[in-house]
Amino acid sequence: MDAERGPRRAEVGRSRTATALLALGASAVLVSGCASMPTRGEIRSVEASQGVDSQVRVFGVPPADKASPADIVEGFLEAMTSDDPQLETARKYLTAEAAKDWKPGSAVTVLSAGLDRLPVQGEKDPDGPRWKVTGKKLATVDERSAYQPETGGGRYEEYLQLVQVDKQWRIATPPSSLVLSESDFQRIYKPVNKYYFAGNSLVADPVYVRQRTDPESRMDPTTQTVQSLLAGPSKWLGPVVATSFPTGTELREGTKSLSYDGQNTLRVPLNLNGSNVAQPQCQKMATQLLYTVRDLTGSRLDRVELLRPDGKSLLCSVTAASAAAFVSPTPSPEHQYYVDKDFRLVRMFLSVNADEQQDKAEPAPGPLATAAGFKVGSAAVTYDEKRAAVVSFEGRDLYVVTLTTAGPMPQPVLSSKNGKLTAPSWDAHGDLWVADLDPQAQGLWRIPGGTGAPQKVDVAGLDGRITGLKASADGVRLALLVEKEGGRKNLFTGRIERPEGQGDASRVSVRELRPAAPQMAEVTAMSWAPRGRLLVVGRESGGVDQARYMLADGSMIAASLPGATGLSAIAAAEDESRPVVAYSGEDGIVWLPPGAQWRTVAAGGQAPVYPG
Repeated sequence: MDAERGPRRAEVGRSRTATALLALGASAVLVSGCASMPTRGEIRSVEASQGVDSQVRVFGVPPADKASPADIVEGFLEAMTSDDPQLETARKYLTAEAAKDWKPGSAVTVLSAGLDRLPVQGEKDPDGPRWKVTGKKLATVDERSAYQPETGGGRYEEYLQLVQVDKQWRIATPPSSLVLSESDFQRIYKPVNKYYFAGNSLVADPVYVRQRTDPESRMDPTTQTVQSLLAGPSKWLGPVVATSFPTGTELREGTKSLSYDGQNTLRVPLNLNGSNVAQPQCQKMATQLLYTVRDLTGSRLDRVELLRPDGKSLLCSVTAASAAAFVSPTPSPEHQYYVDKDFRLVRMFLSVNADEQQDKAEPAPGPLATAAGFKVGSAAVTYDEKRAAVVSFEGRDLYVVTLTTAGPMPQPVLSSKNGKLTAPSWDAHGDLWVADLDPQAQGLWRIPGGTGAPQKVDVAGLDGRITGLKASADGVRLALLVEKEGGRKNLFTGRIERPEGQGDASRVSVRELRPAAPQMAEVTAMSWAPRGRLLVVGRESGGVDQARYMLADGSMIAASLPGATGLSAIAAAEDESRPVVAYSGEDGIVWLPPGAQWRTVAAGGQAPVYPG
């Protein structure tokens, strides 16, 4: 490996304000894939706005004696990007009072690039110079570690006031939060899903934790994640989910690192607030912990034990098998559905063995199989695969038909007078969702149970018309393709709020739309994917169409699908062993089984869907 390889950041020309990399031994740069460590080369200056490999550890350099105001500002901003969770080096650039009061860990401001910094000209401050720091705001991470994309294209702007302390320049007014470029944020933090209950469904609540253990507090990512879970759901998801942990539940005082033994058992000692619970509630608490830590580690966790405040007495425990009893899983689909060249709804059997997938489609059973002349435009199938919602080829009428018994076609449950209906979607509650593109009556509709009277749903903050939608398997989120003036489509997620008790069911609404793929200039197709992610077809500014997994909070691109160009529809199942299915104008229906390559399975097919 070339000795010059390392963090790809531009030199800023000041070694005393540079960000230092760990050298060999106590300060080694750890780069994956190296056969040996470099034995020569210089320590380079590092600019915070450039990307760094996530496995490189970066630490700040303390201020030099008699450093100029410019060097103090530069060094402080670079020290904020260090891997030191306590930011001790950054605090050395502050006055004693500011260092004591500064609490940047309560929030993070994420910028699309680095900070611009300029001295404020034309004013005489009796205490010393002021510097203005600005940048383009991409998002914020709040005190509950939840990511919120910036929707207004806002600017970040704060002022750093410098004063002299014992003839040394120091900053008296540090930023109110930790400020990082997107590349530094992704290097220092990692995403993880916490899990909360919505009925008997577990809902993924994405948050960010620091990737590495703090050597002083020994606060590792697992402990950070558990603390975040105990603190409760994010503000965005909070109104529609519940936690089993009693108010005030925390780790036992003094717990800095959780015990994870060789038998894949995690032991979690709780304080008194979390210990006064009955066994069923305790086991639900342990279930939330098990699913959350398994998502974080990506490894097998077989058992979670909750301990009383003495740290020894067992409160309750769950295994991976017993925890499943508290969760209603989404059924693994037996079939994949699409519309064939004759505009019939057909299905293909999904074998447990991906190499044995059935390539011959059969007509969907029930009234659709015998309805002569009826043409299907789009469809959605319930999770139990007993009913289908189909929109006619013309897009005017929505029907709900059985897939278990024969009979005549029923009357439509909803019709568009002067427009078309979008492809429908079922949620985990058995409700049916569809949008009407009628210019005079456009909007979102919900058919309770697929048989009730259609109800128009209020979508707070909607700016544009809904051209596509997909309900999440957990039933609490709705992904919406929204077309704005000019024809460009963007992806948003909204929170589905349902009335409590037996109140007016028509009060179901969708609240707090937030961008789900802000990195993409346009989105053309989407589907929910396992673990609360989205699978999105779209393009970045100046780029080509591609398919990518996105985190549902809009924070980052998780992974892209190889060779996924020219797709205009896509679907993924909650079961990760099932292939991704898509529609290509050139190839028809194509599949991407796990660990394999795309293959064509139906040259004349279109509108592919999985149950949901």
